[in-house]
Amino acid sequence: MNDQATPLSTRSLFHFAFHVTDLMEARRFYGDVLGCTEGRSTDTWVDFDFFSHQISLHLGEPFKTSRTGRVGDHLVPMPHFGLVLLLPEWKALAARLQAAGVEFVLPPQVRFEGQPGEQWTMFFCDPFGNPIEVKGFASLEAVYAA
Repeated sequence: MNDQATPLSTRSLFHFAFHVTDLMEARRFYGDVLGCTEGRSTDTWVDFDFFSHQISLHLGEPFKTSRTGRVGDHLVPMPHFGLVLLLPEWKALAARLQAAGVEFVLPPQVRFEGQPGEQWTMFFCDPFGNPIEVKGFASLEAVYAA
């Protein structure tokens, strides 16, 4: 096998399934606040299009997290999930979350300014304590800049 990573010829979708304690509250947050489109569901789970990726929210006890991830001068919640957006979409989402009164773990801000990998970031939790990070980049080519 080749030691170097080979880019996929087509884009793939990420799938993440995790626990929430109330599906109606999950629908409000992921649908109304984040603007995600609801997919299939049953009495015990609901799928969402999470910015072109699939998340499945199942009834159950959310995973435990703690602020142990050191990024620059901040300790961020671990584990967490999230996404990368181009900066205009990131700014629009930050404004949407601020208008909805979402409480931020780490408010919208730039980090690594002027360095390779310069990025905008924000951390917040869903109503069940699941931490989410959203990063914004001027170009997607900068995501893996060293």
